[in-house]
Amino acid sequence: MSIEALNISKIYGKQKALNKVNFSIQSGEIVGFLGPNGAGKSTMMKILTTYLKQNDGEVKVNGFDTLENPLEVKNSIGYLPEHNPLYLELYVKEYLSFHANIHKISNNRIEEVIKLVGLTPEKNKKINQLSKGYRQRVGFAAALLHDPEVLILDEPTTGLDPNQLAEIRKLIQEIGKTKTILLSTHIMQEVEAMCDRVIIINNGEIVADKNLNEILENQDQIIEVEFDLRIDKELILKIANIKIAQNINENTWQLKFNTKEDMRSKVFDFAQENGLKTLQLQQKNNNLEGLFKNLTN
Repeated sequence: MSIEALNISKIYGKQKALNKVNFSIQSGEIVGFLGPNGAGKSTMMKILTTYLKQNDGEVKVNGFDTLENPLEVKNSIGYLPEHNPLYLELYVKEYLSFHANIHKISNNRIEEVIKLVGLTPEKNKKINQLSKGYRQRVGFAAALLHDPEVLILDEPTTGLDPNQLAEIRKLIQEIGKTKTILLSTHIMQEVEAMCDRVIIINNGEIVADKNLNEILENQDQIIEVEFDLRIDKELILKIANIKIAQNINENTWQLKFNTKEDMRSKVFDFAQENGLKTLQLQQKNNNLEGLFKNLTN
């Protein structure tokens, strides 16, 4: 087991940031760690990296207890915090050499990591000359220098343009072939593209912890439709497989179905059979973003 968190609680003054949080991550998993601002994500990550101490509970990373063996934990993880701390006046190789000396690592490893994260074209530049995407790559390189078993990435794609996002996503997927990765982000599409599993936290408590495919497959299908005329609820409940029908406003309905079959065509057919025009129709909650909203609102 790469990461084990058992009944973790963290209190700031009178505010409980984490309330008996439990989860575990197997070796080789890429796990998305999601939650709204203030939900407890960064607090949990700082506890995993020994930056903070929990008030209650037990955390083990690669078998090492974060309270009893903090140095062993630090040596076995690579951490990229949300605000990537870089010495901008240093050259890329100079900055990585500084980190290598801390870990007592050969300079040969620096060249390996530079190639791994795609920094070769920029390795002789100062960090302040690099784009945001390449600065993130420098942070990845520093986190990977000592060849850790676990990577903890807190908002690694914040502020990147679409091309940089694609590059960093590819990098994370490549690194994930040999490492355990816990990834925090607000970009749901990134989680869907990269992760095997998702953990969602809200108000300091875990509200979902499942395989990503399982979560998406088990969602109710929701369709929002606007007709040109008002209709009775009894009529709309005659649509096959409908579970709940909610009248949002005069002519707009939110329909929930308990089937994996795409029901949009059935709603169109219903409108035609009953002399209605469909003014707009959209399928909702068929991705991670919809589920996230339902669990955290």
